[in-house]
Amino acid sequence: MNKPLCCVVILLLAALSTGCVRRDEYDAKVAELGVCYVGTQRCREDVYQTALWAGLLGKQAADYRRQLEDRTTKANRDLGELQKQLDDSTALVAGLKQELQRTGADVDKLMKEKGSLTAALEQAKKRLEELRKAEEAAQKRADALRSLIDRFKKMADAGQLKVTVRKGRMVLQLPNDVLFDSGKADVKQTGQATLADVAKILLSIPDRQFQVAGHTDNVPITTQRFPDNWYLSTARANEVVELLIKSGMQPRTLSASGYGEFDPVAPNDTDENRARNRRIEITLQPNVDELIAGISEPRP
Repeated sequence: MNKPLCCVVILLLAALSTGCVRRDEYDAKVAELGVCYVGTQRCREDVYQTALWAGLLGKQAADYRRQLEDRTTKANRDLGELQKQLDDSTALVAGLKQELQRTGADVDKLMKEKGSLTAALEQAKKRLEELRKAEEAAQKRADALRSLIDRFKKMADAGQLKVTVRKGRMVLQLPNDVLFDSGKADVKQTGQATLADVAKILLSIPDRQFQVAGHTDNVPITTQRFPDNWYLSTARANEVVELLIKSGMQPRTLSASGYGEFDPVAPNDTDENRARNRRIEITLQPNVDELIAGISEPRP
């Protein structure tokens, strides 16, 4: 029995034995004390259980605190790692931005270069097309020239003339002994026939100009009509032009000039060479398109 409760009971018994307390009061007090005792026991049990729970909760709280600290430590460590990754990512992004800017600049430069190269390519294509057309035109001129030379071949084989190409131009060389007597400017009958044959072939070439040039050797001539070789060569060129016109050629396509002894094809040191220098030359002049093509074509 609880010590305080025993003391109360003893006191009640003493009071009862002395006659100070009635029996019913005594029973009531004992009953009340019993109730108090039961309540006290329950309170003590509650306190004990509360203490047990408090200890358990304290232990759990300590465990939770330790777990929280561990988690906090881990969270801080993870946060540090994440911060490092973030810093690395930020640096990487900055680097990529710079690289992108450089790449963008390079792309702009490449686009400009592409534009320049495209323009250059178009120019090259245009120039190539011009060269192709010029080559075709040159080939046509060469074919026409070969055709003309072939047509003059019979006369050349007969010794009536010689066909040469000088600076891309066809030149007919007619020896003076075929056309003229020595010191004369009148064309002989055989020469007139030769010039008529030449005119027939030249008439097949449309829209062309022909230069007729007279040449002599260096043997001096002094006559009333021809004070020097220059006069003689010019008169002979004019005579040839008149005969070509009579043979059907248009006057606007012909011109005459005399060079005297000043444009020889051989040294005037032998009779043979002097005979070569005494000649009439009919030069096929290029038209304007051919002159432009000749200027435009690149030099080798």
